[in-house]
Amino acid sequence: MALPDFSMRQLLEAGAHFGHQTHRWNPKMDRFIFGSRSNIHIIDLSQSIPLLHQALVKARDVAAAGGRVLFVGTKRQASEPVATAAKRCAQYYVNHRWLGGTMTNWRTVSQSIARLRELEGLLEGGEGPGRTKKELLQLTRERDKLELSLGGIKDMGGIPDLMFVIDTNKEAIAIQEARKLNIPVIAILDTNCDPDGITFPIPGNDDAARAIQLYCDLMADAILDGLAAGQVASGVDIGAAEAPIEPTLARELAADQATPGADEGVEQASEQPAEAQAAEAQSAS
Repeated sequence: MALPDFSMRQLLEAGAHFGHQTHRWNPKMDRFIFGSRSNIHIIDLSQSIPLLHQALVKARDVAAAGGRVLFVGTKRQASEPVATAAKRCAQYYVNHRWLGGTMTNWRTVSQSIARLRELEGLLEGGEGPGRTKKELLQLTRERDKLELSLGGIKDMGGIPDLMFVIDTNKEAIAIQEARKLNIPVIAILDTNCDPDGITFPIPGNDDAARAIQLYCDLMADAILDGLAAGQVASGVDIGAAEAPIEPTLARELAADQATPGADEGVEQASEQPAEAQAAEAQSAS
């Protein structure tokens, strides 16, 4: 596999070159603006293309090294593409609302994730024993609320190695937390955004649905390429495997099986004395 191909024509067709009205702009974005037309700023896509390529290379390298990538896009038109792209490449996402301290206060967030898993276990079998319909309704509402905010990161297991953000103005808190933890940030910058503090800026329209879909698809394809490259580098013949699986999925499965494995180890340890007694009785006879 290789990095996903894209062209200026694709960006133009997706409307990635349209900025905001000329009076709604951030002067720090001046170097990325080609000009204006009908009082609308036009983004210089000749700069966007190499910057987008650099961001895709970074995403591929992080995925190849087994790192985590967090997709962040909570605005209405970005919510579905962000979730779909993150799931497709086995990564993580926040697409409803960014909870303050999601990364800087990960311990507390982990407790909320544990509560979400507890609720999922309680409600998985339908009506729990000894619970009224009102109690079940309250538990369901609590689970749905937690799922909206934490459902995309409940399997992340720690802070991410890279963050991909749509609309830096709306996700300002997420970017502040990433800067505090020195997490590299890939961000789509419209003409009203602040490029300061963004590790890999990509000038482009962050409102058009087609443009957002294009960014997310390219990022997911780059991550999938990195996952495949990581397996090849480790000497794994993916094509020869009977049941090929991406490394990230393998890590998640291993994490899910860690707790049952520990229980089995306890059971085997408790059964060992009985087996030893049986062996001693057989040798005595």
